[in-house]
Amino acid sequence: MSLFGGKKPAIKVSVFARTDVGQQREHNEDAFLVADLTRQNASLLPEVRNHELGPKGSLLMVADGMGGAAAGEVASEMATDSVYEHLTEHWITDKVDTPQQFAFRLREAVEGANTKIHEHAKQNPERRGMGTTTTCVGILGDYLYLSQVGDSRAYLVRQGRATLLTKDQSLMQRLVDAGELTEQEAERSERKNIILQALGPDPRVRVDLTHQEIRKGDMVVVCSDGLSGQVTAEEIAATVTETKDLVTACGALIDLANERGGPDNITAIVARIDGDSLRDPSQGESVGREVYPLLDAESTTEPVPIYKGDPPRRSDAQQMMIAAVSSAAILTAALIAAA
Repeated sequence: MSLFGGKKPAIKVSVFARTDVGQQREHNEDAFLVADLTRQNASLLPEVRNHELGPKGSLLMVADGMGGAAAGEVASEMATDSVYEHLTEHWITDKVDTPQQFAFRLREAVEGANTKIHEHAKQNPERRGMGTTTTCVGILGDYLYLSQVGDSRAYLVRQGRATLLTKDQSLMQRLVDAGELTEQEAERSERKNIILQALGPDPRVRVDLTHQEIRKGDMVVVCSDGLSGQVTAEEIAATVTETKDLVTACGALIDLANERGGPDNITAIVARIDGDSLRDPSQGESVGREVYPLLDAESTTEPVPIYKGDPPRRSDAQQMMIAAVSSAAILTAALIAAA
């Protein structure tokens, strides 16, 4: 019998979020969602900003819309609404609370959001091409479960150090993976706004599904590239570690991005997770992106570039398409060789 009468001590989630139009955009096409799934409360009310993690978990989500003429705003809002509705309709009513089922429902929710946005664009020609990134972080027990499409990021900050838990689905990341660019060159590239997937443009997407164990005192930052493109991981870690108040921490991150030009909309969710049932952060094991193995097979559809903002000149676009195809061939050959 445990010291807690057979009941594990509660895991506590403290969270705040904020979005900002930035310095150079007329509209904010970002959207976010913070939800206590167990109590079905999606808000920033006090009972969500500080809550005990229930058996159905919690959700942090950022969506970065694109498409112009307000279509990006519609796409990001549709994504957050659709994912939340799907989880409350299906995950909440599931009789099992297993990690496998939670991960499955997270991916299913994102796939469903893609279908809704794609069909909406087909039925509304003026919004054809609309899309949005999405990064969802589900918290269940002592693990994070992440479903991602696009380049919105999630960081884990542990003992003052930030680790990127997501992997940008971008042309620049593809070229880095293929060894054709260094990370420093990719960061400086004017082509950073080209992503390989988004919700909406295509009828199907490949959702990147990963997981990570939580430790006592861990912090999670989920953000759009309006923040990660201007503020380094080290600066994010320092800000959320040194600033105990989460409202202030969110504001400080957004202010820093705006001070550096604020070229894009900026969204940040900052969460602190604590509880005596979580393991001590000093206990071994590496931290980082780790694929969550669902039992069903993934699609093998090859993504194509999507422009976030104005597309480059035709000649540049052709060069980038060639680079993307070249990189895909390199990665495919590597996979065949390793098989």
